[in-house]
Amino acid sequence: MKINLKRTAALILSSSMLSLFAAAEYYSEKLPVSLMADRGKSIEIAAYPHLSCTKDGDKNAEVSLFGAIPVKNIEIDEREIPILAVGGNTFGIKLLMQGVLVTGLGEVIDENGIKCCPADEAGLKKGDIIKTVNNIPVDSNSQFQDIVNSAENITLSVQRDGENFKTDITPAVSAAGGRKCGMWIRDSIAGIGTMTFIDPETGKFGGLGHPICDTDTGELIPVQSGEAVTVEITDAKKGAAGIPGEIHGRFSGESCGELTLNTDTGVYGTLNEEALKNICSGTEMLRLGCRQDITEGDACIYTSVCGEAPQKYSAVIERVDYSSDDTKNMIIRITDEELIERTGGIIQGMSGSPIIQNDKIIGAVTHVFVADPTRGYGIFAENMIKDCEG
Repeated sequence: MKINLKRTAALILSSSMLSLFAAAEYYSEKLPVSLMADRGKSIEIAAYPHLSCTKDGDKNAEVSLFGAIPVKNIEIDEREIPILAVGGNTFGIKLLMQGVLVTGLGEVIDENGIKCCPADEAGLKKGDIIKTVNNIPVDSNSQFQDIVNSAENITLSVQRDGENFKTDITPAVSAAGGRKCGMWIRDSIAGIGTMTFIDPETGKFGGLGHPICDTDTGELIPVQSGEAVTVEITDAKKGAAGIPGEIHGRFSGESCGELTLNTDTGVYGTLNEEALKNICSGTEMLRLGCRQDITEGDACIYTSVCGEAPQKYSAVIERVDYSSDDTKNMIIRITDEELIERTGGIIQGMSGSPIIQNDKIIGAVTHVFVADPTRGYGIFAENMIKDCEG
């Protein structure tokens, strides 16, 4: 009888240990390889209170289950976690590119009536960025065309997929007059987005939560210079299943700052003194939240959809992917009946609207689910602050 009890106890203990190690493996897959943390403070993972994080030196930590079973070794990015002004302000975006972007190729009828495409013959493709023409930096469509009209043969410096190369092109003399390369190019882009946070000390801000890409090529727009401008919102088109809504507005012409970066996590710049004072006056100041601060459950967003000051609306975080580093780190659902009635949920132009949970700026709205506009993706605020601070 005693032998049977010992065997039973051993089996139970063995089964329990196997379950614990299986749980450790599960959490290992869920956790990221690194965490941002407030300098000098302990690290707690809000969604998994049974996990403990013990620092091992300045840049590493060990995560364990119940403080006993090792789960994962992770890197720690310790820094002063900032207190920021909550965004939610709609703003206009004007970007001038570094070079000109090839948005498409097309045939040209030359002076002899022959169809040709010099750009295609030179190996150019949609999405290429032309940086120089005959060693002259080019940043506008008109400048490019002026150089083309003045030379029988030109040499282009081109960027494609992060790689640079040169190619020679002989523009065709068009039957309609002038020299043509057989391609469409773009030198600037404009749009509307929402600010996520503002540093009240420096005026630096981040917004959008995703890159600005060319509508024809899908490529990220490289920024030479940019401007943030005030926007007059005229109305908001309500979204529905299969039909995305959008904010409608027009640029007022007043500059509120410069834009310096367009990255995978959003657009970044610095507000001018007057805009910083106006935006931060009376604005709520909250600490930035790291990914380990986020849990599934109640949250809220701040956004401005009809020209008013940013308003607070209720939402729920449905899922969090702690190990991801792209712009789709969590799924958020709008629950606020007033916002749903006005917009259907998330609409274009709301990208960048800050997500707040437990009095921390934890992220920004980035994308809407076309099939269900009450739901969409959000990005971790920590991913944005890294690009904002450089």
